[in-house]
Amino acid sequence: MLDRDDPDLAERLVGGAAAAAPVLQLRLKPPGPPPDTRALVDAARRARAVAHRHGALFVVNDRLDVALAVEADGVHLGQDDLPLADARALAVRAGRSDLLIGVSTHGDAQVSAAVAGGADYLGFGPVYGTRTKQNPDPVQGIQGLARAVALAGDVGVVAIGGVTPEVAAVIAATGAAAACAIGAVNQATDPARAGRTIGDAWRA
Repeated sequence: MLDRDDPDLAERLVGGAAAAAPVLQLRLKPPGPPPDTRALVDAARRARAVAHRHGALFVVNDRLDVALAVEADGVHLGQDDLPLADARALAVRAGRSDLLIGVSTHGDAQVSAAVAGGADYLGFGPVYGTRTKQNPDPVQGIQGLARAVALAGDVGVVAIGGVTPEVAAVIAATGAAAACAIGAVNQATDPARAGRTIGDAWRA
């Protein structure tokens, strides 16, 4: 959580990653207590400002209300979050027909449903084992990712789960549009360098 008493913290936490990534997602998950909505909005608003200052899109995880409140570029929904159709209708009603809506998927059926429902992009995985979730979905592997890319057609697929610089080239070779990295970037000695190294797989 961004500290209200340290206005420079958002720049230090978000700025380095924004310098290397075209999209940043605010995802506040365990360990630690969940933030209250007011604190989440405060963190999102400051993170959005830093992301935009560095030219990155800003996406809020799970919470459409927070994404709309802070004028985020997008919201990312899990399978247990607000249904895609309802999220789209609420966004349009709020005057945000431009809001990007991504959906996490974990198998062929979910990929097909999200594409049919009009998702702007898909998260797919976990491609590899991950420690960022307490109860992760079954590992889908590179073959599962390649199948998801084929099923998604023109809808971009973002690989999630266990993404590191060492596997980025293999992921990019499946045709995935991008990869989402958490631990490999957040826990790196130089987060910006780690992010750039992953991104280089798509620039090769």
